[in-house]
Amino acid sequence: MTNEVFRITWPGGEAEGNGPRKVLVRIYGRGVEVFFDRADEVRTFECMSRHGQGPRLLGRFANGRVEEFINARTLSAADLRDPEMSALIARKLREFHDLDMPGPRDVSLWQRLKRWLGEARDRCSEEESNQFQLNKLGDEISVLEKTLSGLQQSVGFCHNDLQYGNIMIYEETRQVTLIDYEYASFNPVAFDIANHFCEMAADYHTSTPHVLDFTKYPDTGEQRRFVEAYLSSAGKKPTDGEVEELLGLIAKYTLASHLFWGLWGIISAHVNENIDFAYKEYARQRLDQYWQTKPRILGPK
Repeated sequence: MTNEVFRITWPGGEAEGNGPRKVLVRIYGRGVEVFFDRADEVRTFECMSRHGQGPRLLGRFANGRVEEFINARTLSAADLRDPEMSALIARKLREFHDLDMPGPRDVSLWQRLKRWLGEARDRCSEEESNQFQLNKLGDEISVLEKTLSGLQQSVGFCHNDLQYGNIMIYEETRQVTLIDYEYASFNPVAFDIANHFCEMAADYHTSTPHVLDFTKYPDTGEQRRFVEAYLSSAGKKPTDGEVEELLGLIAKYTLASHLFWGLWGIISAHVNENIDFAYKEYARQRLDQYWQTKPRILGPK
């Protein structure tokens, strides 16, 4: 929702030499620097390419880059609910989390949330701040950080934006690949899975792409199948206790996901004014979901 992407095709068959016939040209969106460091994102892209993950980087220019065109199908919202596809995604996500990426394995989630809250406050009018209860979110983030950081959990290199549009599949081989690493960083793996589960409420290819339907959040059986596929991809069948432990963490991290994308929506409404997406309404739904589900997930105060 921030970049412009073009497919460039050479007419008349194969390109000269051994070059690809099709490439993808990505023009970076304006204002996205508030969300992530573009230089870090490019380094991540290059590193992922060296790991054989996603498209190859073919070239760079001032406000964009040229990538290998992946001749694979982008998933749809409905694909996420398919049991076979869900298992493929789970196994691929485990592989992604286990990548040996450079840099310290420091969790980025909490600092990013605090920074985004500051950005949202700076951009919002007093009326907007009151509508979104921004004055309360600092304490909410601190409580979540204290509650969740004290739990035993795995930290890995996370995608942090695993919606269906960032997942592709090669139909012939049934191989899944993850694309678009703009938000990728080290985080608790339960946060990444929670993000993915929350994305099942979205369908960005409708006349109202901002509208979320949380009745489509995966049920207990769907969650369990995903987690079992994720854990068993390491070559060992997980115990019921291991499955339940991860499911519990995922439930808690849905709260962080709602804050993450709620703040993203608020900021985006101010920096992406030319994009036809109801960012504020999207943000309102995510934050409403936070307040509605928090008592059930964390218990009453």
